[in-house]
Amino acid sequence: MGSVKKKRRKKIAKHKRRKQLKSMRHKNK
Repeated sequence: MGSVKKKRRKKIAKHKRRKQLKSMRHKNK
């Protein structure tokens, strides 16, 4: 169970990072 929670946390972090990259791209344009 513990490992599954850690994996889920990694997925959420990836999603947040992706959102930040998108917002940064718009600012650069």
